[in-house]
Amino acid sequence: MEKEKKRKFRVPHVFALLMIIILICAILSYIIPAGSYERVQFTDPNTGKTRTIIDADSFHYIDRTPVSVMTLLSSLAGGMAQVSDIIFFVFIVGGSIAVLQASGAIEGGLMGLARRLRGKEIIVIPVIMVLITTLGVIMGICEEMIPLIPIMVALALQVGFDSITGTAMIIGSTAAGFSCSVLNPFNVGVAQGIAELPAFSGAWYRIIMAVVMLSVTIFMVCRYAVKVKKNPALSSMHEFDKTREEVNVEEKDVKFGVREKICLVIFILTIVLLVWGVIKEGWYFYEIGALFLGMAILVAIVSNMGLSGFGQALADGMTNICSGALVIGVANGILWILTQGNILDTILHAAAGVLTHLPSWLSAVGMYIFQCLMNYLIPSGSGQAAVTMPILAPLSDLVGVTRQTAVIAFQLGDGISNAITPTSGVLMASLALAKIPWEKWAKWFLPIMLVQYGIGLVFVILAQLIQLGPF
Repeated sequence: MEKEKKRKFRVPHVFALLMIIILICAILSYIIPAGSYERVQFTDPNTGKTRTIIDADSFHYIDRTPVSVMTLLSSLAGGMAQVSDIIFFVFIVGGSIAVLQASGAIEGGLMGLARRLRGKEIIVIPVIMVLITTLGVIMGICEEMIPLIPIMVALALQVGFDSITGTAMIIGSTAAGFSCSVLNPFNVGVAQGIAELPAFSGAWYRIIMAVVMLSVTIFMVCRYAVKVKKNPALSSMHEFDKTREEVNVEEKDVKFGVREKICLVIFILTIVLLVWGVIKEGWYFYEIGALFLGMAILVAIVSNMGLSGFGQALADGMTNICSGALVIGVANGILWILTQGNILDTILHAAAGVLTHLPSWLSAVGMYIFQCLMNYLIPSGSGQAAVTMPILAPLSDLVGVTRQTAVIAFQLGDGISNAITPTSGVLMASLALAKIPWEKWAKWFLPIMLVQYGIGLVFVILAQLIQLGPF
């Protein structure tokens, strides 16, 4: 009976999990002494920009302010109000990307490329993976790639690989792109916003990360594909793959005409304008949101969606990302409770007391491990940023870790395990479409993930050693 009960256990929904954490934090306000640091405004002499930092020598205990029931129940509203700009930004960008997806430009472009590469076998893998990772690095493409899973599985089978290879081309790429993203508004954008870093700063370092991470992932996927092509019996999916209906990728009716090509050009120009605006004009959430909305309007006009079609695609995109956007506010309820109970600074003081005696690079490693473990509980990138960055950003100041390094630790820890964690709806939906059991996928991908974790560890340590900034 006990074994049966254990088998039936399911991880609670992320909202329920976060609310349990909020309740625990409220209880802790009756146990942990209240304390406070002085916050000061620091003006960077190089940029002239001001940010809030903690005066490390100013900690002092204050009178207890335990959280009342009303304050506890106000935590969701309070948390959402504090990060409303980030929540609405995610809604706008998510809806705008959905309009681009609805135009068929991305799927049509990838399908056209797949047709041209048929017969060239091994070249298919790096070309497709580089393109998908690039989309992940730029705008955090993840859910949008789910429809391509059956196409890539069929393509892989036709050129002599197996269904795992076809699935890895999508899942491996999106995980690498998400973990090393440069302009992704959903994880790097949110995390840097909370850490008060300039939008998408440190891009050069993340580009190097992405190149290394993707190169190693491509090598391992290609090596496996070549082995399976020589000996199909090596694949754990070999027997099942033989029973699949033969799918001809060419038969799938995916239009990629003049309209779709123009939509892709609009998207590329949007990214160019985004880079220029962020670097030269200091664009942030409002301007970037406006840029993506403008892109969506142009795409809707070019693709002849009509007013209703545009509105529906925008609404569908916002609906699909609703849970991820709102989890930012729910997660921020944790910070709300810790602040109302005046125990956040006490926790920071205790953590700093332990980590101060360690080398700063070792503290950075601790942050990285913490983020890696958190991702199994909170797969949402923006949600995890809202939970951890309000604590890790000031903590990094206290222990001598740069805030940029803290964000690097967050995004690597957040992204790498996305390709294996069973709490990820995107992963499970992808595997369902590929008809691959999670157990077989996890066993196959685990060696790749461990290598990626190792690469991430090196980049976190290196970021701290070179004092990756601006701060």
